[in-house]
Amino acid sequence: GPDAPGAAELRDELTALGAAVTVVACDVSDRAAVEDLLSAHVPDAVVHAAGAVLNGPLDAVTAEDVGRVWEGKVAGAVHLDAALGDRALDAFVVFSSIAGTWGSGGQVGYAAANAFVDALMESRRARGLAGVSVAWGPWTGGGMAEGPEAVEALRRRGVLALEPGRAV
Repeated sequence: GPDAPGAAELRDELTALGAAVTVVACDVSDRAAVEDLLSAHVPDAVVHAAGAVLNGPLDAVTAEDVGRVWEGKVAGAVHLDAALGDRALDAFVVFSSIAGTWGSGGQVGYAAANAFVDALMESRRARGLAGVSVAWGPWTGGGMAEGPEAVEALRRRGVLALEPGRAV
C-alpha cells in the first residue's frame, strides 16, 4: 500500500513511464479483500511479489510456521488467480525463488511455497491464461538471504546475489 517503503517512488517512476498506477493496501491472504480489490480496480497485469522466510530444520517446523510462510505467497497467488478467473491479462507474474527449483536447506516451507506458485503459473498457462513465475536468486541489499552465513552458504554453491535494479 501507500505506506510501504518505496511505494511513492515506484508509483512516480511507473507514472513517468506512462503507466496508470493505483497504490492500494490489500491483504492478499484474505480472499474477500482480493475480490473487493479486483472488483474496484480492473488490472491489465498483476505482479505478485510476496515472500516470507522461516529458517529451521524440518523436524522443528510446525504447521503454523508453514502457514505463516504460505499466507502471502501461496494464498495470495491462489486468491488472485481465482478472483481474476479467465480475465485476459497482459501479464500475471509471480516472484518465485530458486529455492522452489532446487530446494533450500533449512527453508522447507519457503521452498515448498515457491514450488507451489511455480506450478500455479504453469496451471494458468495450461488453461490458456497469462502466467509466468520468475525464480529469483538472492538479492543484495538486505533481501531474504541476508547475513554472512546465508551469503557464504550460497557462495559455496556458486550462487551470487543479484543487484535488484539490474535484476529487474
